[in-house]
Amino acid sequence: MGLLDSEPGSVLNVVSTALNDTVEFYRWTWSIADKRVENWPLMQSPWPTLSISTLYLLFVWLGPKWMKDREPFQMRLVLIFYNFGMVLLNLFIFRELFMGSYNAGYSYICQSVDYSDNVNEVRIAAALWWYFVSKGVEYLDTVFFILRKKNNQVSFLHVYHHCTMFTLWWIGIKWVAGGQAFFGAQMNSFIHVIMYSYYGLTAFGPWIQKYLWWKRYLTMLQLVQFHVTIGHTALSLYTDCPFPKWMHWALIAYAISFIFLFLNFYVRTYKEPRKSKTGKTAMNGISANGVSKSEKQLAIENGKNQKNGKAKGE
Repeated sequence: MGLLDSEPGSVLNVVSTALNDTVEFYRWTWSIADKRVENWPLMQSPWPTLSISTLYLLFVWLGPKWMKDREPFQMRLVLIFYNFGMVLLNLFIFRELFMGSYNAGYSYICQSVDYSDNVNEVRIAAALWWYFVSKGVEYLDTVFFILRKKNNQVSFLHVYHHCTMFTLWWIGIKWVAGGQAFFGAQMNSFIHVIMYSYYGLTAFGPWIQKYLWWKRYLTMLQLVQFHVTIGHTALSLYTDCPFPKWMHWALIAYAISFIFLFLNFYVRTYKEPRKSKTGKTAMNGISANGVSKSEKQLAIENGKNQKNGKAKGE
């Protein structure tokens, strides 16, 4: 007999037991949370983080509709300050994680979480909290794209990357603000120093963009990062490192999803570029949050290059 064929009382007992087990599991998870961070901003409850992420997704949906009949915002100065501000923030996070882990004698192969109030451990936890906050600040990348009507840059990869990083890192700070968690954050913050430096330079305009030949290597660097993350996590599993195993497996699955998405972007952008009529490569996908020529300006320039129905270079 199936569950639906059972006595009503037994069905209620099954439901009641399942609810009680769920509540007990919820209470247990909170009992093992990191006590050091429980009173830090955004850490008392997941709802503020989930609310911010929900508002972000709503803006991704409604923002382009609101901007549809409006002129794009010119934000050159804002982008310069924002991008170089992110360079300083990520440099600060990298420095704090590096110095804190060095002084605490951290191992890059296997490092368990120390929940003590040791000055170096608290320094690492604080740096990881700032790393989590930086992922929320990075939502502005998307906001600026939409306000500048660069909607083609707001791809699935872009939204998936930003939304999941901020949301999932709340879990990391709440339960494992230290130990193995330091490695990925330290590596990622270093890469973001390079990435936002590139973005900040592009914000100065076309005159400098011709010297920024290393854009494609940013994507390659990110792909290397994901492979290193998988290797480092797999090594932790192999050595039976005392770090939550479910987080290890979740991190591997998460990194694999990024590898597929970034590899798809890399191939479409650099290996299979579409050629424009001028003979120049047309680059699509994720681009720097800088300032480039507007579509209207490019259209005018292309119109000047055409003669007798043929584009320049044909």
